[in-house]
Amino acid sequence: MKALAKNITHSTAGFSTLALRLPIGIIFMAHGGQKIFGWFGGYGLEGTGQWMASIGIEPGVLMAFLAGSAELVGGLFILLGLLTRPSAVVLAFTMIIAIVSVHLTNGLFMANNGYEFALALLAASVSLALSGSGKVAIDNTIATKLA
Repeated sequence: MKALAKNITHSTAGFSTLALRLPIGIIFMAHGGQKIFGWFGGYGLEGTGQWMASIGIEPGVLMAFLAGSAELVGGLFILLGLLTRPSAVVLAFTMIIAIVSVHLTNGLFMANNGYEFALALLAASVSLALSGSGKVAIDNTIATKLA
């Protein structure tokens, strides 16, 4: 178990991941807050759940909760550099679902509700899953203590 925790938290990345983690964490947290709490002009859990059900993602409220929780908690963890790799994997999976189920048929561009923004978030998530959190992160502190 200790070896698994060390592998998950260890990162040889430098400070550059901090420049990626901060905006990506904030963006994911904001989107999760929209889905769950209706913050920042979002529809909240009930409204997001109804919309998800209307596009065939059922049960809507549960799926809204899962997506919103992944974004809110995963975004917070990425922001802090805590369990960055598993959080990034969950968020990458969330973005794949968003691209395939919502945006793909609209083309690339955001102006048409396309997948360009979700694709950028997917790329950032995959990058963090591969690189880990870097030097300025809680993961780094955990990995050092496990060494």
